[in-house]
Amino acid sequence: MKISLPNEQAIIQDAIQILHKAMKPSQMVVLIARWWSDGGNYLDQKKGWFANENIDSLAEKIKAFEQSKTN
Repeated sequence: MKISLPNEQAIIQDAIQILHKAMKPSQMVVLIARWWSDGGNYLDQKKGWFANENIDSLAEKIKAFEQSKTN
């Protein structure tokens, strides 16, 4: 099973566009500043986000999402 991923910059640009549509500019700036200054611990966060997932289940969700965007 192969999944093609866009480059990191494209993902960041898409995320910023989504935030811009969903949030006030001041909220978006605070959120982005917090993410970039804090750094957070992605590995700890990832464990919570994907606790009940594996590669196959994530791949299926990605495929379903991509197909829903093209239909």
